[in-house]
Amino acid sequence: MKSTLISSALFLATVSAAPAADITYSSSISFEMVVSQGARTCLPDARAQVSIQSSGIQGSIQSSAIVEDMFISVSGLPPNTEFHLFIIQVPNAPFGLSWYQGDLETDDNGNAMQHFRGRFSIQTFIVAPGAAAAPLVFNNPPFPDAAQNPATGAVHTYHLGLWFDSPTDAQKVGCPSTVTPFNGGHNAGIQVLNSSNYPDNLGPLGNLNINLHQ
Repeated sequence: MKSTLISSALFLATVSAAPAADITYSSSISFEMVVSQGARTCLPDARAQVSIQSSGIQGSIQSSAIVEDMFISVSGLPPNTEFHLFIIQVPNAPFGLSWYQGDLETDDNGNAMQHFRGRFSIQTFIVAPGAAAAPLVFNNPPFPDAAQNPATGAVHTYHLGLWFDSPTDAQKVGCPSTVTPFNGGHNAGIQVLNSSNYPDNLGPLGNLNINLHQ
């Protein structure tokens, strides 16, 4: 019995001393965006390369003041055409919760580059603790503004999507002329690029994980 108790104590001590599983931290990521299903026929060569770098803000606050810089380079798109980038919950319809990040405009060769600064990491999320009244600014059909937000817990948004600014621009290059809400006036064209090369619940932004306590 005595030897059994000693063996058990040694086992427990060994388990207690075992190191915890390592957590992977990364201050930069790179990934590709691929052509959306609805644009595969009309824009088969569309693609994008994205790189994101986290960095501390130099100044009086350094240890936890983190910001991300996203650099996106697109090619294979129609020339001299405007597109809109959104951070989205899932890469394909119904897209889930989304927000308007910014614009890109292609050059004569159908290429564009843009730099965005914000939070593009494992901490990227949308939350609404309760419903509240919202301003009605762009209130025309088919996608008028909502008069109030839906309440929701934190929802992580780890995917990217790029949309035509105009259904007319999409139609000019043989794409569907479907109207979508993905521009400032809620009258955009179809999605052309997304991050569907990653699983719906494991979008690429979730791979950027900063250790704030190192």
